[in-house]
Amino acid sequence: QVQLVQSGGGLVQAGGSLRLSCAASGSTFSFDAMDWYRQAPGKQREWVAQISGAGNTNYAASVRGRFTISRDSAKSTVYLQMNSLKPEDTAVYYCHDIPEGYWGQGTQVTVSS
Repeated sequence: QVQLVQSGGGLVQAGGSLRLSCAASGSTFSFDAMDWYRQAPGKQREWVAQISGAGNTNYAASVRGRFTISRDSAKSTVYLQMNSLKPEDTAVYYCHDIPEGYWGQGTQVTVSS
C-alpha cells in the first residue's frame, strides 16, 4: 500500500517562499504521475500542479511562473517549491498519487499580507 507523508509548509509573509515535500512508500512511485492540490477555507479543492513519471510538468494558471513541481525518484519524493507567495495561496496543500489514488495528509500554508 502506498503512503504519502507530507512535510514543509507553515506561515510566511507575502512575497516569501516555502517548499513542500511528499515522501512516498510503495514500489510504483518512480513511474506514477503525481500532483498537488490545495483547499482554502470554504472553497473546493483546487488542482495546482502535476508531474509525470518522465518529469513533464503542468501548472494551474494561478501559480504558473511562481511554483515549481519536481521529483526525486531516488528518494521517492515530490516537491512543490512555492515562490512569490500571495495571501490567496493560503490553503491546505495535498499531494496525490494519480494512478493509485492515494492522498497525503495535508499541509497548512498560510501567507500573511
